[in-house]
Amino acid sequence: MPIPLSILDLAPIAPGGTARESFAASVLLAQTAEKHGYRRVWYAEHHNMPTIASSATSILIGHVAAQTGTIRLGAGGIMLPNHAPLTIAEQFGTLEALYPGRIDLGLGRAPGSDQNTMRAMRRDAMSSDQFPQDVLELQAYLRGESLIPGVQAVPGGGSNVPLYILGSSLFGAQLAAALGLPYAFASHFAPDALHDAVATYRRDFEPSAQLAEPHVIVGVNVIAAEDEADAVLQFETTRRARVRGMISRGPGSPDYSDEQIDAFLTTPDGLRLAGMMRYSAVGTPDAVRRYLEEFAVSAQADELIVAHQSQSIADRLRSVELTAEAMLGGN
Repeated sequence: MPIPLSILDLAPIAPGGTARESFAASVLLAQTAEKHGYRRVWYAEHHNMPTIASSATSILIGHVAAQTGTIRLGAGGIMLPNHAPLTIAEQFGTLEALYPGRIDLGLGRAPGSDQNTMRAMRRDAMSSDQFPQDVLELQAYLRGESLIPGVQAVPGGGSNVPLYILGSSLFGAQLAAALGLPYAFASHFAPDALHDAVATYRRDFEPSAQLAEPHVIVGVNVIAAEDEADAVLQFETTRRARVRGMISRGPGSPDYSDEQIDAFLTTPDGLRLAGMMRYSAVGTPDAVRRYLEEFAVSAQADELIVAHQSQSIADRLRSVELTAEAMLGGN
């Protein structure tokens, strides 16, 4: 049986593009994923990033859900320390009431932003220390078993929206195992601790009301194209764009040329940033299938969540289609 495929959509804003165009592209991406047999599409909470439009994650989920019919949609993830658990329970309880049986809630503890943005969001620098307790408080609201007397989530109480713990270190693996929740590892951009984290999660997993056995989702970048050279060129363009965004954030930052970025990629810092995309399947559909099948075995994955990284929406949609045809048989 083929391994289930899902998609992580960062709602990228193309150079010269708008957030409105990004949202239209996200709808097309989810509709294409639904047509071709993907299990779910998740959207990540980021802030103060000019190239990512998914900051109001729950609103985007609702927008896409209204224009799809069956595919699961959710957060990959909500950065819970940025929010009161009650607020997230109400938001995702609302989504579940509107689109029953289709909503997921992945949770992370990173800020999804830089230090200045954290202050602008009124986030306490120590708020991530409360992440385990906040997860439990949120879970209780969604079960209709509030831990705070006299306070309930309306809507949300009794909705039992499924929770997922996201992580890129052993902390998330240990928490997901202790709470008996599915675990999603962000290996599409933070590959180093993947195998240790998955091994820790599987070893320490405790069954829960939500989940009887461990469930591991691992992230991987994909660019599939009919022509290998085209896929490689798309990957190089994407990698340059990612590195450019990391080293030239903020107003007045230099506009580095491709040649300057390529030169930077040969330096120790450049190699470190390039290494963030270590797990990437790039090439023809057959090559992508071989890579993903081997990666799933190596990572002990129950599900792959794929970040289709092509810069243009046309190339991204084609990658979604080709990957599904190679891995799932298509429709």
